[in-house]
Amino acid sequence: MATGVRDFRHPFQPYEIQQQLMNAVYDCVSDGKVGIFESPTGTGKSLSLICSTLSWLRDEQKKISGDELGREDDDAEPRWIVEQARKQRMEVFVQRRHDLEIRLAKIREKELQQKRGYEKGEPAAKRHKIMPDSQPQGVEDEDRFLLDDYESDDGRKGKSSTQLEDDNGLSAATRQLMQKLGETAAIVREGPDTEYPDEPKVFFCSRTHSQLTQFVNELRRVKLPGVLWEDNVRALSPVKDQEEQHVVKHLPLGSRKSLCINPKVVSAGSPTAINERCLDLQQTSTPQEKRCSFLPNQENQALVNDFRDHTLAKIRDIEDLGALGKRIGVCPYYAARTAIRPSEIVTLPYPLLLQKSAREALAISLKGHVVVVDEAHNLMDAITNIYSVVVTQDQLHRSRNQLRLYLQKFRNKLKGKNRIYVTQVVRVIDSIAQSLDKIALENKGNEALINLSDLMGGKGVDQINLNKLIRYLEDSKLARKVESYVEYTGEYAPSSSLTPTNTTPTLTHVQGFLETLMNPVAEGRFFFERGESSVVALKYILLDPTFHFRDVVEDARAVVLAGGTMSPMEDYIRHLFAYVAPEKLTTWSCGHIIPKENLFVKAIAKALDGVDLEFSFARRDSVTLIDALGGCLLQLAMTIPDGLVVFFPSYGYLEQASAQWQKTVAGKENIWTRLEGQKTVFKESRGSSAIEDVLTQYSKAVDEGRGGLLLSVVGGKMSEGINFSDKLGRGVAIVGLPFPNMQSAQWKAKLEYIEQSTVARGGSRAEGKANGREFYENACMRAVNQSIGRAIRHRNDYASILLLDRRYSTPRIAGKLPGWIKQGLREADAAAGFPQMIRGLRDFFQSKI
Repeated sequence: MATGVRDFRHPFQPYEIQQQLMNAVYDCVSDGKVGIFESPTGTGKSLSLICSTLSWLRDEQKKISGDELGREDDDAEPRWIVEQARKQRMEVFVQRRHDLEIRLAKIREKELQQKRGYEKGEPAAKRHKIMPDSQPQGVEDEDRFLLDDYESDDGRKGKSSTQLEDDNGLSAATRQLMQKLGETAAIVREGPDTEYPDEPKVFFCSRTHSQLTQFVNELRRVKLPGVLWEDNVRALSPVKDQEEQHVVKHLPLGSRKSLCINPKVVSAGSPTAINERCLDLQQTSTPQEKRCSFLPNQENQALVNDFRDHTLAKIRDIEDLGALGKRIGVCPYYAARTAIRPSEIVTLPYPLLLQKSAREALAISLKGHVVVVDEAHNLMDAITNIYSVVVTQDQLHRSRNQLRLYLQKFRNKLKGKNRIYVTQVVRVIDSIAQSLDKIALENKGNEALINLSDLMGGKGVDQINLNKLIRYLEDSKLARKVESYVEYTGEYAPSSSLTPTNTTPTLTHVQGFLETLMNPVAEGRFFFERGESSVVALKYILLDPTFHFRDVVEDARAVVLAGGTMSPMEDYIRHLFAYVAPEKLTTWSCGHIIPKENLFVKAIAKALDGVDLEFSFARRDSVTLIDALGGCLLQLAMTIPDGLVVFFPSYGYLEQASAQWQKTVAGKENIWTRLEGQKTVFKESRGSSAIEDVLTQYSKAVDEGRGGLLLSVVGGKMSEGINFSDKLGRGVAIVGLPFPNMQSAQWKAKLEYIEQSTVARGGSRAEGKANGREFYENACMRAVNQSIGRAIRHRNDYASILLLDRRYSTPRIAGKLPGWIKQGLREADAAAGFPQMIRGLRDFFQSKI
C-alpha cells in the first residue's frame, strides 16, 4: 500500500502531522531501523505510536500466516501429499490460535456479564481473601543463617547442591520445577498443548507507571482488524460481537513493588527490601508454612494459566493486574511471565527494559521484536542513573559492623572457601571505608575524582581476585544471610550510625557498589562527594551508556525513540548510536498542531530599562540584573492573563532572586510585593513533598480569577510530567541558560571522556573538544526544551514563550530549540526592545478574547 494512503485505524480523523508520524514510524519498523522521532506534546504522539506499530504488527501477522500456509513444499512429492501437508499445517496453525482466542472470548463474555450484574445490583461473587501472615513466630533455628558450603575452582562453579537462587533471583524449588518442565528462565511453562511461539510483538517502555497507564488508556481506543486465520475462529466463537474478536493482547509488566500481593512482603517498604523479602520467602531454609503461598508451582498451575488468559482477554493496566492476581490467588509478578510469548504488546517501565539482568529474570527476549521508548529525551540519563551507584561512609561502616556481628556468631562454623571469601569481603570493605575516611579528611572540597587504586590500597587487598569475589557474593547470597541474621537478632554494633534509617538492606547496597569495581575503566569513574549535612559518599558514574543499550538495539528488529522534546538529536546519534550505520538511522521532527497564530515566541535581550539580559555565571549575581529581571516579570505578570510559569536555572538562583526582590529600598514597595499585587505568587522548593500542594493552590488561584505566578526551576519537578494547559500556562518564561557546572569533577571527567572517545574513533583532539562542547550545550538545551514543552497541550491551546537571555537569539543556541519554537522565533525580535515585545504580547492576548 502506498505510504500516503495507509489506514492506521486511528480512532479519530488524524491531523496531517499525525499521518506523517505514523507513516514514518511504520517505515522505520518495516525497514528494521533505529528511529528518533520528535512530536510535541499535545500532537497525539501516543496514539500515533500505537496505531503505526500495531498496524505494522497486524500486517506482519498476515504475512507470517501467509508464509506458513503457503510455504514451498518438495516438488518431488505427489500432489496429494503436498496438499495434505498444507492442510495439516493450516489445522495446527489455526487450532493453536483458535484455542487461545476462544478462551479469551469466554473470559470477556463472563466479565461482561459480571459487570452487567453489578450494575443491576446483584451481589458480587466471593473473592479469594488474602490474609496477612499470621504464623506463630516461635524460636527459629539460627543455623538457617549459616552459609551453604561453597567450593570454587574458577569462580563460576561455586554453587552448592543446596544453592538457594540462580542468577535470575529464583528459588531452588522454582528452578527444580523449571528443569522438570524444560524451562530455563520463565518461572512456569504452559503444557505442550498451549505452548506459543514467540512471534513478533511490540515492547513499549516509558519512564513511570503513571505514563504507562496513560498509554494503556490510549491503547483501549484502538480497534484493529483481524488476520486471515481469525475467520476460522469467529465461526466457533461464543461471542458474536465482531469487534470483540480483535482485542489487542496486551501485557503490563512491573516490579515486585507494583505487583506483589503478599502483605508480609509489601510491608517491607522500599523496592530493594521488597525484593529481598520476596526472595527470602523462597529459600529452602525457610519453613514451608512461612513461604509465600502465592508463588506459582505445580499445584497451582491451573491458576497460573487462568491468570494468563484473563490478563490477555482485555486491555489491563498494572493496577488491574495486581487486582487480578489477588482475585485468582496467584502472584502476578511471576505469573505474568507466562503471558509474554502470546502477547502482542508489552508495556514496561525503563528499568525492566534497560537492565539486562531484569530482562533475563523476566525471560524477556527482544529478538525480532519492536522496541518503542517513549519520553526518550532522558534515555541516556536514565541508563546512566541505572548503572551508577552511590555508597555513603555510613553505609560502609554499617555493613562492616553487620559482618562483624555475623562473624562473631558463625566464624567457627564457616568452612573452606566461605571463610576465605568472607574474610576477603571484610578486607575490601575496610580498604574502601578507610580510604574514604582519609579522602574526606584531606579533601576540603565537595567533590573530587578518585582513582580505583586509591580505594584498593588496604592490606592484602591487591592479592584478592575481585572477579571471583564478586561471583562468590552473587552465588552465596552472603548479603542476604548477614542482613537476615542481623534483622533476626535485632542487634547492632554500639554505634548510633547503625540505627536503621530506611528499609533498604545496607550490605546488599554495598555489594552493588563492589560490583562496579569490575567495570571497564574507560566506561565510568569514581568520585568523592560531600553532600548536604556533610554526608560523605563514594559515587560511581557511568560515562558511556552505549554498551548497555547496544544489546537492545542489536537484538530488536527495530528501535523507536520518541519524545516531545528530542532536540537536539545529535547527541543520540553520536553518543548512543555511534556504531549504527548511517543508513540504518532515521530522524523525524514536526511542528505543532496548533495554528501559528496561537503561539507567541520571543527571545528578550534587554530589560525595560535597557539592562542587558545575560545570566552567565560571571554576570548573574549582579543586583542590577536581578532587579531588572524582577521588572521584566512584573511587566509580564501585568500583560499575561491567568497563569504564568517562570523557570529559573537553579534553586539557588531562584532563592537569591526572591531574597533580593523582597528587600525594601528607601521605603519603596519592593518588587515581590508588587508581583503579589498582580498575581498570587507560588514558589517551587527543593524536594517533592509539597509539589502537589503548590500545584493545587496555583490551579485554584488561576481558576478563581486571581491569576498565578509560579516560580519554578529547569530540571525540577515542575519541568517534567506536569501539564500547564490552557489557563494554567498562558505564559512560560525561561530565565537564562541552565548550563551545568563545567568545572565540577564529574563534568570534567565526562568532557575528557568524549574527547578521548573522539580521538579513539580517528578524530582529532580539536574535534573531541568541539564534541564535548556540543554535548555540554545540548545537555542544557534539552532541559530548556523540556520546560518549554509544559505549555501548549492540545490543538486549541495558546500560549506565549518568553526566553529571557540575549543568547537565545544567537544562531548556535536558537538552532537547538525545537522546530516548532524556531519557526516562531526571529532574530530581529530580540533587537526590537522590551516595550515593543510587551505591545506585541498584549495584542496577542487581546486577539484571543
